Amino acid sequence: MSVTTPRGFRAAGVAAGLKASGGADVALVVNDGPDAGVAGVFTTNRVKAAPVLWSQQVVQGGVVRAVVLNSGGANACTGPAGFQDTHATAEHTAAALTSVSPRLILGAGEVAVCSTGLIGERLPMPKLLPGVRSAIRRLSRDGGPAAAEAIMTTDTRPKTTVARGSGWTVGGMAKGSGMLAPGMATMLCVLTTDAVAGPATLDEALRAATRITFDRVDSDGCMSTNDTVLLLSSGASGIEPTPAELAAAVTAACHDLAQQLVADAEGATKQVAIDVVGAADEDEAVEVGRTVARNNLVKTALFGNDPNWGRILAAVGTTAAAFEPDEVDVAVNGVWVCRGGAAAEDRSKVDLTGRDVTIRIDLHAGTSAATIWTNDLSHAYVHENSAYST
Repeated sequence: MSVTTPRGFRAAGVAAGLKASGGADVALVVNDGPDAGVAGVFTTNRVKAAPVLWSQQVVQGGVVRAVVLNSGGANACTGPAGFQDTHATAEHTAAALTSVSPRLILGAGEVAVCSTGLIGERLPMPKLLPGVRSAIRRLSRDGGPAAAEAIMTTDTRPKTTVARGSGWTVGGMAKGSGMLAPGMATMLCVLTTDAVAGPATLDEALRAATRITFDRVDSDGCMSTNDTVLLLSSGASGIEPTPAELAAAVTAACHDLAQQLVADAEGATKQVAIDVVGAADEDEAVEVGRTVARNNLVKTALFGNDPNWGRILAAVGTTAAAFEPDEVDVAVNGVWVCRGGAAAEDRSKVDLTGRDVTIRIDLHAGTSAATIWTNDLSHAYVHENSAYST
Protein backbone atom coordinates (compact mmCIF):
# COMPACT_ATOMS: atom_id res chain seq x y z
CA MET A 1 0.00 0.00 0.00
CA SER A 2 2.31 2.75 -1.19
CA VAL A 3 3.63 4.79 -4.11
CA THR A 4 5.71 1.80 -5.20
CA THR A 5 2.81 -0.64 -5.49
CA PRO A 6 2.25 0.36 -9.15
CA ARG A 7 4.92 -1.07 -11.44
CA GLY A 8 7.74 1.15 -12.59
CA PHE A 9 8.37 3.08 -9.39
CA ARG A 10 11.07 3.07 -6.72
CA ALA A 11 11.22 5.15 -3.56
CA ALA A 12 13.28 5.78 -0.45
CA GLY A 13 13.18 7.72 2.79
CA VAL A 14 16.26 8.71 4.82
CA ALA A 15 17.36 10.89 7.71
CA ALA A 16 19.52 13.79 6.55
CA GLY A 17 19.56 15.83 9.73
CA LEU A 18 16.94 18.40 8.76
CA LYS A 19 14.77 17.44 11.72
CA ALA A 20 16.06 18.08 15.22
CA SER A 21 14.53 14.75 16.22
CA GLY A 22 16.89 12.88 13.91
CA GLY A 23 13.97 11.21 12.15
CA ALA A 24 13.66 10.51 8.44
CA ASP A 25 13.27 13.78 6.55
CA VAL A 26 14.16 13.28 2.86
CA ALA A 27 12.06 11.18 0.49
CA LEU A 28 12.53 10.35 -3.17
CA VAL A 29 10.13 8.80 -5.68
CA VAL A 30 11.52 7.78 -9.08
CA ASN A 31 9.62 6.73 -12.21
CA ASP A 32 11.52 4.04 -14.14
CA GLY A 33 8.65 3.28 -16.51
CA PRO A 34 8.43 3.71 -20.26
CA ASP A 35 6.21 6.78 -19.69
CA ALA A 36 6.66 9.79 -17.40
CA GLY A 37 3.40 11.71 -17.58
CA VAL A 38 2.48 14.04 -14.74
CA ALA A 39 -0.32 16.23 -13.44
CA GLY A 40 -0.34 18.49 -10.40
CA VAL A 41 -2.66 20.52 -8.21
CA PHE A 42 -1.22 23.16 -5.92
CA THR A 43 -2.20 25.52 -3.12
CA THR A 44 -4.25 28.55 -4.14
CA ASN A 45 -2.63 30.59 -1.37
CA ARG A 46 -1.12 33.70 -2.95
CA VAL A 47 1.93 33.17 -0.72
CA LYS A 48 3.46 30.13 -2.38
CA ALA A 49 6.58 28.30 -1.23
CA ALA A 50 9.59 28.09 -3.56
CA PRO A 51 9.08 24.36 -4.30
CA VAL A 52 5.47 25.05 -5.31
CA LEU A 53 6.57 27.72 -7.77
CA TRP A 54 9.24 25.37 -9.14
CA SER A 55 7.00 22.31 -9.41
CA GLN A 56 4.24 24.28 -11.11
CA GLN A 57 6.70 25.07 -13.88
CA VAL A 58 7.91 21.48 -14.05
CA VAL A 59 4.38 20.06 -14.31
CA GLN A 60 3.66 22.36 -17.25
CA GLY A 61 6.33 20.45 -19.15
CA GLY A 62 4.26 17.27 -18.83
CA VAL A 63 7.20 15.01 -17.86
CA VAL A 64 8.42 14.15 -14.36
CA ARG A 65 10.87 11.35 -13.66
CA ALA A 66 11.51 12.07 -9.97
CA VAL A 67 10.00 13.82 -6.98
CA VAL A 68 12.24 14.82 -4.09
CA LEU A 69 10.49 15.77 -0.86
CA ASN A 70 11.75 17.01 2.47
CA SER A 71 10.25 17.62 5.88
CA GLY A 72 11.94 19.75 8.51
CA GLY A 73 11.59 22.99 6.54
CA ALA A 74 8.98 24.51 4.22
CA ASN A 75 11.32 26.73 2.17
CA ALA A 76 8.46 29.25 2.10
CA CYS A 77 8.88 33.03 2.34
CA THR A 78 12.60 32.64 1.67
CA GLY A 79 12.86 34.94 -1.37
CA PRO A 80 14.99 34.38 -4.50
CA ALA A 81 17.60 32.48 -2.47
CA GLY A 82 14.98 29.95 -1.42
CA PHE A 83 13.91 29.44 -5.03
CA GLN A 84 17.54 28.91 -6.00
CA ASP A 85 17.78 26.26 -3.26
CA THR A 86 14.84 24.45 -4.85
CA HIS A 87 16.41 24.74 -8.30
CA ALA A 88 19.71 23.44 -6.92
CA THR A 89 17.91 20.51 -5.31
CA ALA A 90 16.33 19.54 -8.63
CA GLU A 91 19.62 19.91 -10.50
CA HIS A 92 21.48 17.86 -7.89
CA THR A 93 18.83 15.14 -7.92
CA ALA A 94 18.80 14.92 -11.72
CA ALA A 95 22.59 14.73 -11.96
CA ALA A 96 22.92 12.17 -9.16
CA LEU A 97 20.19 9.95 -10.62
CA THR A 98 21.68 10.13 -14.10
CA SER A 99 25.09 9.15 -12.76
CA VAL A 100 23.77 5.92 -11.25
CA SER A 101 21.06 5.25 -13.86
CA PRO A 102 22.41 6.52 -17.19
CA ARG A 103 19.36 5.31 -19.07
CA LEU A 104 17.26 7.92 -17.26
CA ILE A 105 19.32 10.89 -18.52
CA LEU A 106 17.04 13.42 -16.86
CA GLY A 107 17.40 17.14 -16.34
CA ALA A 108 16.31 19.42 -13.54
CA GLY A 109 13.10 20.21 -15.44
CA GLU A 110 11.97 16.61 -14.90
CA VAL A 111 12.33 16.75 -11.11
CA ALA A 112 9.49 18.04 -8.95
CA VAL A 113 10.36 19.32 -5.47
CA CYS A 114 8.17 19.41 -2.36
CA SER A 115 8.98 20.77 1.11
CA THR A 116 7.13 20.92 4.41
CA GLY A 117 7.88 22.30 7.84
CA LEU A 118 8.44 25.68 9.45
CA ILE A 119 7.83 28.73 7.22
CA GLY A 120 10.42 31.48 6.87
CA GLU A 121 13.75 29.68 7.12
CA ARG A 122 16.22 28.56 4.43
CA LEU A 123 16.86 24.86 4.09
CA PRO A 124 20.26 23.56 5.26
CA MET A 125 21.54 22.59 1.81
CA PRO A 126 24.77 21.00 3.13
CA LYS A 127 22.50 18.45 4.81
CA LEU A 128 19.74 18.21 2.20
CA LEU A 129 21.89 17.43 -0.84
CA PRO A 130 23.83 14.57 0.82
CA GLY A 131 20.43 13.33 1.98
CA VAL A 132 19.29 13.18 -1.62
CA ARG A 133 22.36 11.12 -2.54
CA SER A 134 21.67 8.79 0.39
CA ALA A 135 18.06 8.38 -0.77
CA ILE A 136 19.22 7.51 -4.28
CA ARG A 137 21.43 4.75 -2.90
CA ARG A 138 18.46 3.28 -1.03
CA LEU A 139 15.90 3.44 -3.83
CA SER A 140 13.89 0.22 -4.07
CA ARG A 141 10.53 -1.19 -5.05
CA ASP A 142 9.90 -1.65 -1.33
CA GLY A 143 10.81 1.92 -0.40
CA GLY A 144 7.32 3.41 -0.41
CA PRO A 145 6.64 3.08 3.33
CA ALA A 146 9.98 4.69 4.20
CA ALA A 147 9.23 7.60 1.87
CA ALA A 148 5.84 8.10 3.51
CA GLU A 149 7.51 8.31 6.93
CA ALA A 150 10.12 10.80 5.74
CA ILE A 151 7.54 13.44 4.75
CA MET A 152 5.80 13.50 8.15
CA THR A 153 5.90 16.62 10.33
CA THR A 154 3.28 16.73 13.09
CA ASP A 155 1.68 13.59 11.65
CA THR A 156 1.47 10.74 14.13
CA ARG A 157 1.52 8.07 11.43
CA PRO A 158 2.33 7.70 7.73
CA LYS A 159 -0.52 7.79 5.22
CA THR A 160 -0.51 5.47 2.22
CA THR A 161 -3.09 3.96 -0.09
CA VAL A 162 -3.72 1.71 -3.10
CA ALA A 163 -6.64 1.56 -5.55
CA ARG A 164 -6.68 -1.23 -8.12
CA GLY A 165 -7.98 -1.22 -11.67
CA SER A 166 -8.17 -4.12 -14.11
CA GLY A 167 -4.50 -4.98 -14.50
CA TRP A 168 -3.28 -1.57 -13.38
CA THR A 169 -2.95 0.22 -10.05
CA VAL A 170 -2.92 3.62 -8.39
CA GLY A 171 -0.76 4.06 -5.28
CA GLY A 172 -0.16 7.04 -3.07
CA MET A 173 1.28 8.66 0.03
CA ALA A 174 0.38 11.88 1.81
CA LYS A 175 1.27 13.94 4.84
CA GLY A 176 -0.74 16.50 6.73
CA SER A 177 -2.37 16.94 10.10
CA GLY A 178 -2.60 20.72 10.45
CA MET A 179 -2.98 23.74 8.13
CA LEU A 180 -5.61 21.60 6.44
CA ALA A 181 -7.92 23.82 4.44
CA PRO A 182 -6.99 23.20 0.82
CA GLY A 183 -8.18 25.62 -1.80
CA MET A 184 -7.59 23.02 -4.37
CA ALA A 185 -3.40 21.31 3.87
CA THR A 186 0.23 21.53 5.32
CA MET A 187 -0.36 18.80 2.80
CA LEU A 188 1.86 16.93 0.36
CA CYS A 189 0.66 14.02 -1.73
CA VAL A 190 2.30 11.89 -4.41
CA LEU A 191 0.13 9.53 -6.42
CA THR A 192 1.51 6.98 -8.87
CA THR A 193 -0.04 4.74 -11.49
CA ASP A 194 1.27 2.14 -13.90
CA ALA A 195 -1.63 2.82 -16.26
CA VAL A 196 -0.94 4.26 -19.68
CA ALA A 197 -2.17 7.86 -19.55
CA GLY A 198 -0.97 11.15 -20.95
CA PRO A 199 -0.69 14.45 -19.07
CA ALA A 200 -4.09 15.71 -20.21
CA THR A 201 -5.87 12.57 -19.03
CA LEU A 202 -3.96 12.60 -15.76
CA ASP A 203 -4.83 16.25 -15.19
CA GLU A 204 -8.52 15.64 -15.81
CA ALA A 205 -8.57 12.68 -13.42
CA LEU A 206 -6.61 14.46 -10.71
CA ARG A 207 -8.69 17.64 -10.75
CA ALA A 208 -11.93 15.67 -10.69
CA ALA A 209 -10.63 13.68 -7.72
CA THR A 210 -9.23 16.53 -5.65
CA ARG A 211 -12.38 18.62 -6.11
CA ILE A 212 -14.45 16.17 -4.07
CA THR A 213 -11.77 14.83 -1.71
CA PHE A 214 -8.84 17.04 -0.63
CA ASP A 215 -10.80 20.18 -1.47
CA ARG A 216 -13.50 19.06 0.95
CA VAL A 217 -11.14 18.59 3.90
CA ASP A 218 -11.22 21.58 6.25
CA SER A 219 -9.53 20.73 9.51
CA ASP A 220 -8.66 24.15 10.89
CA GLY A 221 -9.46 26.73 8.21
CA CYS A 222 -5.77 27.47 7.61
CA MET A 223 -4.44 27.19 4.07
CA SER A 224 -0.81 26.19 3.65
CA THR A 225 1.81 27.78 1.43
CA ASN A 226 3.09 24.37 0.30
CA ASP A 227 0.11 22.17 -0.66
CA THR A 228 1.04 19.92 -3.56
CA VAL A 229 -0.66 16.90 -5.11
CA LEU A 230 1.21 15.14 -7.92
CA LEU A 231 0.05 12.23 -10.09
CA LEU A 232 2.75 10.33 -12.01
CA SER A 233 2.22 7.64 -14.66
CA SER A 234 4.79 5.02 -15.61
CA GLY A 235 2.78 3.15 -18.25
CA ALA A 236 4.46 -0.02 -17.02
CA SER A 237 1.24 -2.06 -17.06
CA GLY A 238 0.79 -1.49 -20.79
CA ILE A 239 -2.92 -0.96 -20.15
CA GLU A 240 -4.76 2.24 -21.00
CA PRO A 241 -7.94 2.55 -18.92
CA THR A 242 -10.78 4.78 -19.98
CA PRO A 243 -10.64 8.30 -18.55
CA ALA A 244 -13.62 7.44 -16.34
CA GLU A 245 -11.91 4.30 -15.00
CA LEU A 246 -8.73 6.21 -14.22
CA ALA A 247 -10.64 9.05 -12.57
CA ALA A 248 -12.56 6.57 -10.39
CA ALA A 249 -9.36 4.91 -9.13
CA VAL A 250 -7.59 8.22 -8.53
CA THR A 251 -10.65 9.50 -6.66
CA ALA A 252 -10.74 6.36 -4.50
CA ALA A 253 -7.07 6.82 -3.60
CA CYS A 254 -7.53 10.53 -2.84
CA HIS A 255 -10.62 9.85 -0.74
CA ASP A 256 -8.77 7.29 1.35
CA LEU A 257 -5.84 9.63 1.93
CA ALA A 258 -8.14 12.57 2.70
CA GLN A 259 -9.89 10.54 5.39
CA GLN A 260 -6.51 9.60 6.87
CA LEU A 261 -5.59 13.29 7.02
CA VAL A 262 -8.73 14.14 8.98
CA ALA A 263 -8.29 11.13 11.26
CA ASP A 264 -4.79 12.35 12.18
CA ALA A 265 -5.68 16.04 12.56
CA GLU A 266 -3.69 17.79 15.27
CA GLY A 267 -5.21 17.20 18.69
CA ALA A 268 -8.49 15.89 17.28
CA THR A 269 -10.80 13.70 19.34
CA LYS A 270 -13.63 13.76 16.77
CA GLN A 271 -13.72 13.01 13.05
CA VAL A 272 -16.64 14.97 11.64
CA ALA A 273 -18.57 14.66 8.37
CA ILE A 274 -20.80 17.64 7.58
CA ASP A 275 -23.41 16.58 5.02
CA VAL A 276 -25.25 19.51 3.46
CA VAL A 277 -28.29 18.56 1.39
CA GLY A 278 -31.15 20.44 -0.21
CA ALA A 279 -28.88 23.24 -1.43
CA ALA A 280 -29.60 25.42 -4.44
CA ASP A 281 -26.31 24.32 -6.03
CA GLU A 282 -23.17 22.42 -5.12
CA ASP A 283 -21.09 25.53 -4.49
CA GLU A 284 -23.58 26.73 -1.90
CA ALA A 285 -23.60 23.30 -0.24
CA VAL A 286 -19.81 23.50 -0.01
CA GLU A 287 -19.96 27.05 1.37
CA VAL A 288 -22.38 26.03 4.14
CA GLY A 289 -20.40 22.91 5.05
CA ARG A 290 -17.09 24.74 5.09
CA THR A 291 -18.49 27.58 7.22
CA VAL A 292 -19.77 25.15 9.84
CA ALA A 293 -16.47 23.23 9.73
CA ARG A 294 -14.51 26.41 10.46
CA ASN A 295 -16.75 27.63 13.27
CA ASN A 296 -14.81 27.49 16.54
CA LEU A 297 -17.97 27.43 18.63
CA VAL A 298 -19.21 24.35 16.78
CA LYS A 299 -15.80 22.68 16.97
CA THR A 300 -15.38 23.28 20.72
CA ALA A 301 -18.93 22.08 21.39
CA LEU A 302 -18.09 18.80 19.66
CA PHE A 303 -14.94 18.51 21.76
CA GLY A 304 -17.15 18.85 24.84
CA ASN A 305 -19.67 16.25 23.53
CA ASP A 306 -22.30 19.01 23.34
CA PRO A 307 -24.82 18.70 20.43
CA ASN A 308 -25.27 22.47 20.37
CA TRP A 309 -27.33 22.78 17.19
CA GLY A 310 -27.92 26.50 17.78
CA ARG A 311 -24.26 27.13 17.01
CA ILE A 312 -24.61 25.14 13.78
CA LEU A 313 -27.66 27.09 12.67
CA ALA A 314 -25.99 30.39 13.54
CA ALA A 315 -23.00 29.44 11.38
CA VAL A 316 -25.24 28.54 8.45
CA GLY A 317 -26.82 31.96 8.78
CA THR A 318 -23.54 33.72 8.03
CA THR A 319 -23.35 32.29 4.50
CA ALA A 320 -24.72 33.69 1.25
CA ALA A 321 -26.46 30.40 0.44
CA ALA A 322 -30.12 30.42 -0.51
CA PHE A 323 -32.38 29.17 2.32
CA GLU A 324 -35.20 30.24 4.61
CA PRO A 325 -34.17 30.20 8.29
CA ASP A 326 -37.47 28.69 9.39
CA GLU A 327 -37.10 25.76 6.98
CA VAL A 328 -33.63 24.45 7.93
CA ASP A 329 -33.31 21.03 9.57
CA VAL A 330 -30.23 19.82 11.49
CA ALA A 331 -29.38 16.31 12.65
CA VAL A 332 -26.41 15.26 14.80
CA ASN A 333 -25.52 11.58 14.64
CA GLY A 334 -28.94 10.76 13.25
CA VAL A 335 -31.00 12.73 15.78
CA TRP A 336 -32.97 15.61 14.23
CA VAL A 337 -32.38 18.16 16.97
CA CYS A 338 -33.65 21.01 14.78
CA ARG A 339 -36.67 21.03 12.47
CA GLY A 340 -37.85 24.10 10.64
CA GLY A 341 -35.25 26.28 12.32
CA ALA A 342 -36.45 25.37 15.83
CA ALA A 343 -35.91 22.74 18.51
CA ALA A 344 -37.12 19.24 17.62
CA GLU A 345 -35.95 15.94 19.15
CA ASP A 346 -34.45 15.97 22.63
CA ARG A 347 -30.74 16.79 22.26
CA SER A 348 -29.95 14.37 25.10
CA LYS A 349 -30.62 11.56 22.62
CA VAL A 350 -27.46 12.47 20.68
CA ASP A 351 -24.54 10.16 21.49
CA LEU A 352 -21.23 11.97 21.02
CA THR A 353 -19.09 9.65 23.09
CA GLY A 354 -17.50 8.06 20.02
CA ARG A 355 -14.95 9.53 17.63
CA ASP A 356 -17.12 9.64 14.50
CA VAL A 357 -19.66 12.45 14.19
CA THR A 358 -22.08 13.22 11.35
CA ILE A 359 -23.86 16.56 11.08
CA ARG A 360 -26.60 16.69 8.46
CA ILE A 361 -27.98 20.05 7.37
CA ASP A 362 -31.02 20.19 5.07
CA LEU A 363 -31.50 23.66 3.59
CA HIS A 364 -34.70 22.75 1.69
CA ALA A 365 -33.60 25.12 -1.07
CA GLY A 366 -32.80 22.73 -3.92
CA THR A 367 -31.44 19.31 -4.82
CA SER A 368 -27.66 19.73 -4.52
CA ALA A 369 -25.43 18.29 -1.80
CA ALA A 370 -21.82 18.18 -0.61
CA THR A 371 -19.82 16.79 2.29
CA ILE A 372 -17.05 18.59 4.17
CA TRP A 373 -14.78 16.65 6.53
CA THR A 374 -13.40 18.29 9.65
CA ASN A 375 -12.60 17.65 13.32
CA ASP A 376 -13.11 19.18 16.73
CA LEU A 377 -10.97 21.87 18.40
CA SER A 378 -9.21 20.57 21.49
CA HIS A 379 -6.76 21.68 24.17
CA ALA A 380 -4.13 19.54 22.43
CA TYR A 381 -4.53 21.47 19.16
CA VAL A 382 -3.94 24.80 20.93
CA HIS A 383 -0.91 23.42 22.77
CA GLU A 384 0.68 21.85 19.70
CA ASN A 385 0.32 24.95 17.56
CA SER A 386 1.36 27.40 20.25
CA ALA A 387 4.60 25.49 20.76
CA TYR A 388 5.22 24.37 17.16
CA SER A 389 8.20 26.55 16.25
CA THR A 390 9.95 25.94 19.58
